[in-house]
Amino acid sequence: MPKQKQNNHIPVLLDEVLGVLKPQLGDSYLDLTSGYGGHATEILDITKGSATLVDRDINAVKVLKKTFKSSNISFLHSDFLNASRQLVADGESYNLILADLGVSSPHLDISARGFSIKNNGPLDMRMDQQQELTAEVVVNTYKEQELIRILREYGEEPKARRIAQLIIEHRPIENTEQLASVVAKAWPGYSRVHPATRTFQAIRIAVNDEIEQLRQSLGLWTRLLKPGGRLAVISFHSLEDSVVKQFFREHGGDRYDAELNILTQRPLSASEHELVFNPRARSARLRASQRK
Repeated sequence: MPKQKQNNHIPVLLDEVLGVLKPQLGDSYLDLTSGYGGHATEILDITKGSATLVDRDINAVKVLKKTFKSSNISFLHSDFLNASRQLVADGESYNLILADLGVSSPHLDISARGFSIKNNGPLDMRMDQQQELTAEVVVNTYKEQELIRILREYGEEPKARRIAQLIIEHRPIENTEQLASVVAKAWPGYSRVHPATRTFQAIRIAVNDEIEQLRQSLGLWTRLLKPGGRLAVISFHSLEDSVVKQFFREHGGDRYDAELNILTQRPLSASEHELVFNPRARSARLRASQRK
């Protein structure tokens, strides 16, 4: 059974992560999206080695520092791209690297963060609350064509044009409840999934520059792996998964110049057992590779 962690956050695909990373005593570990330490707790219980824990959310970093007291664990308050650049420049290397690209449960559950459709809050959606760009800026100032691009590219939203028009017609939009209501006008009728889900995802990705950061980071993560080191990436929508899949294909395989052995020919997903306890894992996909 997945273990309940700090702030009610359950680490997604925990068994699968442990299965592909295969942590061993003494392994060094880099967690690029540590959140509230769910995966790190389990891995460090096994490795008892050095670790670098990274998160762009200062609240998460504060929790991590209280949770992990070992002197051989360091913390970085940073997005994973800038953290990776810093670690490469510092000459660091690791046996195990994990990047869980999902939004943590506290982000979704705390209405003031503005991520949730269910809980009304400000149009924020910043993972790093020190950055300037917020969802409010995207929703209330971006031009129609840019909104359409974001909704299509990051949300795979088939009604991107109509939703962009509705957003502009209803400006200023002041909170997440109002945004969800406006988007729902493009999708009349009942749906099990809220019709604004794709729009919220797309705006969140745009606010946090998630896809471009991922594209630029994958090569850095390969450089940070020791020979034989393992990299696991958990994605939550097809665009992220496609970026990881393409990178692994380009840099992995049996070619003489390939840097990686691909450990997952197909992405791993949550078991039915896990979904009982953690339904948010339903869209999670795990890919892994090993440095040659």
